Amino acid sequence: MCGIFGIYAPDRDVARLTYFALFALQHRGQESAGIAVGDGRRITAQKELGLVPQVFDETSLGALAADAVTAIGHCRYSTTGSSRWPNTQPILRHRQGRTVALAHNGNLTNTAELRAELQGRGVKLETTSDTEVIAALICEHPGTLEEGVRYAMGRITGAFSAVVLDGSQIIAFRDPDGIRPLVLGDLDGNPVVASETCALDIVGAAFVCDIEPGQMVILDADGPRVAQAQPTRQSGGAALCIFEFIYFARPDSRMDGVGLHAARVRMGERLATEAPIDADIVIAVPDSGTPAAQGFARASGIPYTDGLVKNRYVGRTFIQPEQRLRDNGLRLKFNPLPDVIAGQRVVVVDDSIVRGTTTRKIVRMLFDAGALEVHLRISSPPIVSPCYYGIDMAAGDELIAADRSSQAVCQLLGATSLAYLSQAGLQASTGQPAERFCRACLTRNYPTPIPDDIRDGGRFRFEAAPVA
Repeated sequence: MCGIFGIYAPDRDVARLTYFALFALQHRGQESAGIAVGDGRRITAQKELGLVPQVFDETSLGALAADAVTAIGHCRYSTTGSSRWPNTQPILRHRQGRTVALAHNGNLTNTAELRAELQGRGVKLETTSDTEVIAALICEHPGTLEEGVRYAMGRITGAFSAVVLDGSQIIAFRDPDGIRPLVLGDLDGNPVVASETCALDIVGAAFVCDIEPGQMVILDADGPRVAQAQPTRQSGGAALCIFEFIYFARPDSRMDGVGLHAARVRMGERLATEAPIDADIVIAVPDSGTPAAQGFARASGIPYTDGLVKNRYVGRTFIQPEQRLRDNGLRLKFNPLPDVIAGQRVVVVDDSIVRGTTTRKIVRMLFDAGALEVHLRISSPPIVSPCYYGIDMAAGDELIAADRSSQAVCQLLGATSLAYLSQAGLQASTGQPAERFCRACLTRNYPTPIPDDIRDGGRFRFEAAPVA
């Protein structure tokens, strides 16, 4: 996950615009947030653990350069490198009078190899983040920033969309497989880049285009310039993570020209056709399951209603509940409506099942609220393999559907019935061919080689000690 943003706008408050863009991207990472600005000579950065409004206020935004012409921003969801301050982004890197700031969405698959190479050359690395490896490759390159980016893109493998700032210009770049999204926008003649179009919307920028796999875009006084920095590796042109469509991206964003809310509604409609059921009401696991639940209800003719209330103020918290509350922790996030549920045959629509822990508790909660039957309908196929590209969904042995039939999963969850959307149904709902996506978590077919040293149960285990 992670959200990134960049802007070149000499006559605008670039720090404040970046702050609001990060609000729009907060769903992509809740562990830390940061902004770096450049005034043509130097870079100033502010970053901290916490949500965007916890990290920034009027004082901290005012401390960023008032005459800045460029800014990049980041909100973090960690996979490689623990959630601690040195791993917050943007990462700043210094070498022989050059300073760069870099923010990255994705996960490299050759981090250990590159770290060993850099350290063997005497390059000091101070964090456990793969983002620092990208910044070091760029900063240590003797050429221009553009040449450094091209060099780094040719050395790193895995998933990456990134923005790098050297004070006077920004370069945004996307991996040759196109696993993580990146878009270009225009704000009154000033170029902006972001992980999703929803960040363009909040600052009033118009969408220009998707940055294609292997491309870089340079944001400076000469206007945005798009170049193919590395050849595209996928025959279909991209391997965009399918879970951007299923869950991760905001429903008001567009990817590959497709509105995500409409695509998720179509997933629910197709699911109702593939797995019909005789029931009284359709409810969603909010908020991610809501569009598909609406589509399921529309296609099935079963009334849609609210059955679970979500506490929208529960997110990242530093205060742990006492043990009795922790044991029933799901109610901190969801609470059923017994007046709606009692005596009803309920269809519950959710976007996915990973470990099954939360789903099992929701099923039990609905039965306790008086449901006669609980029919699970999932608007994605079963997740059978871990992700190595920046989504910490689970280790392979923790995925409930990895080696179980739908019937076996249903019994473990305690539901009356369970059905998943088919692979064909998912692809039809996106309006894009299968080769446009990375679907490795659903098919076990990865778009890039996965080294054996990071296949440890499906998790990234790299946590090297920082060099003093």
